[in-house]
Amino acid sequence: MQNKQVWRLIPLIATTGNLQMAIDHWLLEQHESGNHPSTLRFYTWSPAAISLGYHQKQYPEYWQNLTWQGEKLDLVRRPSGGRAVLHQGDLTYAVVTSEIKGSRLQVYGKICEFLIAGWRSLGLELNYGQAGRGYIHNPNCFGTATGADLILADGSKLIGSAQLRRGEAILQHGSILLHPDADLFKQVFGKDAFTPVQLPQNLSLETLIEALIVAACDCFHMQIEVQPLSETEWEAILTQPILK
Repeated sequence: MQNKQVWRLIPLIATTGNLQMAIDHWLLEQHESGNHPSTLRFYTWSPAAISLGYHQKQYPEYWQNLTWQGEKLDLVRRPSGGRAVLHQGDLTYAVVTSEIKGSRLQVYGKICEFLIAGWRSLGLELNYGQAGRGYIHNPNCFGTATGADLILADGSKLIGSAQLRRGEAILQHGSILLHPDADLFKQVFGKDAFTPVQLPQNLSLETLIEALIVAACDCFHMQIEVQPLSETEWEAILTQPILK
């Protein structure tokens, strides 16, 4: 019987968007250079933030001055592509691996399998979005759903993902919409941008993360080793050039 590969699971981190992106970027670089195993992690953004895709040049100027609950929203650039995402009331997942082969869309699909399986175990069925290339004209990532995104039965988008490849190494991270502030969402993307999502009642973050971890172990045929970032790793992450 073949031994399962061991992936690293980094416990939930809540910190600034710039630092979260620096962590993901560092994990990808370390994995590409052979210094780090495949990794799964979940995180939240504190303070709330808007993340821009790496190549996204245009966005409304007023985004630079938005506040939520008395705190200024961060404006952060992701190392991955795609369009703007509002990170408030969401959970972000990140997968770093070189074990999944195929085209960009094939890899999206294979990684998204664990999200579909995890939510199914909680009683929610997800499907892939169907939007064509016209989505690039919509600055709101959650305004349209492509084949890389996961939607509910009513067509509302629950998970938007983005990807960065370095050789065989892949970083895929994505935002899972849980409890967004409708007013903030409309303030960022416009009054018609918000569609409320119907999630299982009394679903805790811990329950969701546990379900997704179990599903990832099954879908990726691996087992996890929980390992927080060490002081040395934090130092290496913090001394990276911050992504602009």
